[in-house]
Amino acid sequence: MANELGYRTARDLFLACPAIARDMKSLATGQPPLDFCRNLLAGRVPEEAVTFCAYLLPERAAVWWGHECLRNVAELLGNRELDLLALVHARVGEPDNPHHQSVLSKSLDLPPATPAAWIALAAVWRDPTLKMESSGFPAAHAVNAAILAGLARAALADRFTLLSAFVEMGIQMVEMEA
Repeated sequence: MANELGYRTARDLFLACPAIARDMKSLATGQPPLDFCRNLLAGRVPEEAVTFCAYLLPERAAVWWGHECLRNVAELLGNRELDLLALVHARVGEPDNPHHQSVLSKSLDLPPATPAAWIALAAVWRDPTLKMESSGFPAAHAVNAAILAGLARAALADRFTLLSAFVEMGIQMVEMEA
């Protein structure tokens, strides 16, 4: 039986969103999505668990998850990035407020070069003036890039601990959405 997210297996997600295969090397299986995600975390390329979560979560939840992950590494971000995170917070908190959309869209320096710029891009992905939907990648691609770029700034000794915490947070969000 499929969960409320619509994916009974990891393969279902890969079939529904082919862009995930461009961001991951692991092949989809018939495992339930969260089992697959946990196996990715324990596998050879644990970063793919972040990628999988970014695609598994609904778009708004994925952006919020990315925002929260970056808030957990805020000391590694610059002032401009922290300002962008505040704008993302406002945008996700009030998605129908056109002011937040406009301010955030105008604040982006494209192409994204920082974790916060990536998550800001994910937050405004559907803004018709950006024409991002025609890129062939969903907002999940930008959420994934944001989180992985944030992790890359952490000390090597801390990365797996952070990665695990981020994936567990993503799994909890998936469970709340289901």
